[in-house]
Amino acid sequence: MNTLSVATIATNDVSVGQILGYVVLGLLLIFVVVALVRSVRIVPQAVALVIERLGRYSRTLEPGLHLLIPFVDRVRAGVDLREQVVSFPPQPVITSDNLVVSIDTVLYFQVTNPRSAVYEIANYITAIEQLTVTTLRNVIGSMDLEQTLTSRDQINGQLRGVLDEATGRWGIRVNRVELKSIDPPQSIQGSMEQQMRAERDRRAAILTAEGVKQSQILTAEGDKQGAILRAEGAAQAAILTAEGEARAILQVFDAVHRGDADPKLLAYQYLQTLPKIASSPSNKVWIVPSELTGALAQFTKGFGGAMTGPEGPAPDSGRPAGTSPLGADLPPVSLRDPSEALAEARRQSEAATADATSAGTLSGAPRDPAAEAGQHPYTPREGDQPTP
Repeated sequence: MNTLSVATIATNDVSVGQILGYVVLGLLLIFVVVALVRSVRIVPQAVALVIERLGRYSRTLEPGLHLLIPFVDRVRAGVDLREQVVSFPPQPVITSDNLVVSIDTVLYFQVTNPRSAVYEIANYITAIEQLTVTTLRNVIGSMDLEQTLTSRDQINGQLRGVLDEATGRWGIRVNRVELKSIDPPQSIQGSMEQQMRAERDRRAAILTAEGVKQSQILTAEGDKQGAILRAEGAAQAAILTAEGEARAILQVFDAVHRGDADPKLLAYQYLQTLPKIASSPSNKVWIVPSELTGALAQFTKGFGGAMTGPEGPAPDSGRPAGTSPLGADLPPVSLRDPSEALAEARRQSEAATADATSAGTLSGAPRDPAAEAGQHPYTPREGDQPTP
């Protein structure tokens, strides 16, 4: 019985010892695993780890694989090296003309020194926000409302300069500071809208007046040019008409005298002209010239003597036999081109003006119109009758 108890007790002691050995071995394995885990660090890209050894700063781990001393080295903080954007809530700011405006800012910054960002400032985000608010109030406090609304770039530059100088010792670089919104009071916004509307109405009225002015100027210029062109056309038409009438008169005059018209033809033409004189509606009184009796006598003598006279037809005055009394044997007259006639008329007008000026100062001798018009002067012959 005693032998059996002793064997049982020995078996129990062996099993307890094995259990304790297993526990110790397990703890040792756990310690080894934990030590390996704590000694191996993999740092991702754009992240820096600040390492302390026995409570003091040791080094900064760059991206990659690193080995640490277990239970001696520890990671104090991980710092993000990328550029960060922080939007601060709207802040009430008083301008120099005592108006409260609400300004919303956006800040762009980047950590350049992880050790300074960890040990020089407790919370650099809160510090940057408070520094931005105080700097913004100082800058806006020296400007009025109009300058604040129109000087965003100037305000951004001043804020960036002050923040970059203050955060440099924290290992932070401020890249940009932007004013996202500047909201004046509602009453000021209404007044600004009315002012802007009045300014736009004034500009529209000025532009309309300028347009009307230019339109009137162009219309007047067009009327002027049109009147000048019409006057030039009328002048050229009058010159051509006068040239044609002058040429017709000269040709008729030359044909009459070269054809040696007798009194019968002249009397007939005279009788044809009298109804034209009386046909005008403005003529209320018809004056019979004194030459009418003589003309009728010549007409009666000519036609009456030719048909009933006992002595036969009156002989022609110096006209060769077989020729027409109307000058049918005259050479044909060729007309010039109107442009050449216009140029010739202008030259004759200038020459006549010069001759008249010189004649008025030198002598009062009369000029022959046929000679000035470029025709051969007519020399009266014996037996010619004056034309009406």
